[in-house]
Amino acid sequence: MAEQATKAEERRLPRVKPATDIIEKEDGFYIYVDMPGVSKEQLVIDLNEDELKVSGKAEYKLPEGQKLGHVEFGGGEYFRSYTVSHIVDKERIRATLRDGVLELHLP
Repeated sequence: MAEQATKAEERRLPRVKPATDIIEKEDGFYIYVDMPGVSKEQLVIDLNEDELKVSGKAEYKLPEGQKLGHVEFGGGEYFRSYTVSHIVDKERIRATLRDGVLELHLP
């Protein structure tokens, strides 16, 4: 029963398409993805052939005894996918999550 409640709670999280910047430099492409509140443990990066998928969950728990009056910062599930060019060295893709921003380097 507790498992069903957890799944129902997860489904209530809004799905968000995070803001993204893609910059081309001499050493490759850099993708910056805005993912506030997402921890490394809640981050999933998956590369399947030419599709790179990035997702993560941010959950904000209220202290016991507090009630929501208005929410704009609430939790959510972030998801983006990108098509990776054939010129990218897929074995050397690197990711860094810092201060709510995911940085992907595609050499």
